[in-house]
Parts: sequence; structure tokens; C-alpha cells
Amino acid sequence: MVERKIRVLVAKPGLDGHDRGAKVVARALRDAGMEVIYTGLRQTPEMIAESALQEDVDAVGLSILSGAHMALVPRVLELLRENGQEHVKVFVGGIIPDEDIPRLLEMGVAGVYGPGTLTDTIIEDIRKLTAGKSEQVVSS
Repeated sequence: MVERKIRVLVAKPGLDGHDRGAKVVARALRDAGMEVIYTGLRQTPEMIAESALQEDVDAVGLSILSGAHMALVPRVLELLRENGQEHVKVFVGGIIPDEDIPRLLEMGVAGVYGPGTLTDTIIEDIRKLTAGKSEQVVSS
């Protein structure tokens, strides 16, 4: 029996126009054998949740550099729950102040990654999270 590949949606919510980090992470996940769907720039939470549902993903990665993470992330989480996708692990990368990390984790974010996080760390964490070996990870 062929094992199903981990499916990850990588998205850039909001008006942030910088996607180099998201593309680096997407490429690393793909190179690690995961199926990656990259939605591109300027996605709304509704667009992200709908894509996650349509693509039947195991994880959603949100890359946010704009400072709008405390508005965008809760909305994505809410929409995923409304779609019955409580099992989908959400991780966030970008410029996230340390004081916001505990609040994001309390909301249900599974992992938070700051600039300079090794892609190997993200890959390992996603594998653990989607295999049910961990509920949350924090790397900054």
C-alpha cells in the first residue's frame, strides 16, 4: 500500500507583498516529499480556508510579515473549524513578536517560526504534527 503524502497549503494572507520566505519553505517541503499547494500573494482568510478544504490538506502554513497576524490567523482558524477541518494543523512564519506567540498557540496554532528557522526544523515539525506525535511546536 502506498502511503499518502503529507499535503500542505502555503499561503500569504493579507496585503503583504513579500513571498520569498514562503517560496523557500514551499520548495523545502516539496523537496522533502510533501505535496505543496502555494496560493500566492494577497489571499483572504476565506480564500485560504476554501483552498484548504478543496485541496484536502493536512497542514496550512501562513507567512505573515505585515504585522496583521493577530487579525488574520484567528479568522483562518475559525473558518477551518467551520469547515470541519479541526484536524488541519496551522503553522505561522514571519515576523511574529515573542509576546504574541503564546496567544497564537492558545488559539490553536501548532507551530510558530521566525526568520532564520531552518527548513529542516519546519519539515520535521510538520511530520510530527501530522502524524499525531505532537500537538504543538514552537521555534523562533
